[in-house]
Amino acid sequence: MTTAAMATEPTDHADAAGWRARVAHAFSRAAPHYSSRATAQHIMSERLLTHLPDKAECLLDLGCGPGDLTARLARHYSDHQRVEGLDLAPGMLDEARRRHTESIHWICGDAGMLPHADASFDLVVSNLAIQWCPDLDSVLADIHRVLKPGRRALLNTLAPGTLREVGLAWSHPGRPAALLDFHDVARHRLAARRAGFRHIDLEQREERFHYPDLNAVMASIKGVGAQVARPGRRLTRTDLARARCRYETLREAPGLPVTYHLLTLMLER
Repeated sequence: MTTAAMATEPTDHADAAGWRARVAHAFSRAAPHYSSRATAQHIMSERLLTHLPDKAECLLDLGCGPGDLTARLARHYSDHQRVEGLDLAPGMLDEARRRHTESIHWICGDAGMLPHADASFDLVVSNLAIQWCPDLDSVLADIHRVLKPGRRALLNTLAPGTLREVGLAWSHPGRPAALLDFHDVARHRLAARRAGFRHIDLEQREERFHYPDLNAVMASIKGVGAQVARPGRRLTRTDLARARCRYETLREAPGLPVTYHLLTLMLER
């Protein structure tokens, strides 16, 4: 069975297309069950909703997945002119179209190469998507480009220390698990400045969830930062048994812990 606990980001431009294809494939496969397994992701999205502007006629949900947050935004801004949900995975967009009947435009695209004109949106929202993008600078620059002057981007992403328990459980002696390379607060602030945002505010907080067993843990983290396998990497029964034993040493009264270092970016063009 292919690993659900490791990920390898592209190391150069030549591998970027392959990386995007693997991410899109993994998300598309997860799409039918994503919403039912993404309790942590839904809870963390609430941090974004506390910072919504009073009005937004044209808005974009970046990395929309099955569209639950997109549809919620469309209902919140009932007088909107245009709401768009963009995702790299066609399977996620198929699920969004099936689940939501609101007047929303669903677009297959890359967060680092947005197919929109300059100054198109009053609001750009993204919940736990931009950590999948290899080039943080290009993503924030493109978000800045498509925002209207004076308007806002609200982005949830993940900082170092995220999934530390998963990393410990799946690591081998002398070889740590290959989780995504999460950027710290300083790196996000620098990228936002480079993009040209005139107001930059960042909030960081630890979010902790508990699950009954390793299978539940692994189901919970799909789509967040650790389910794209190294090409050709396969787990053995020994790997799985070792991971279970290591994770059990971390068990707390509520269950097996999974920690996220949630970083919320509030950016104004």
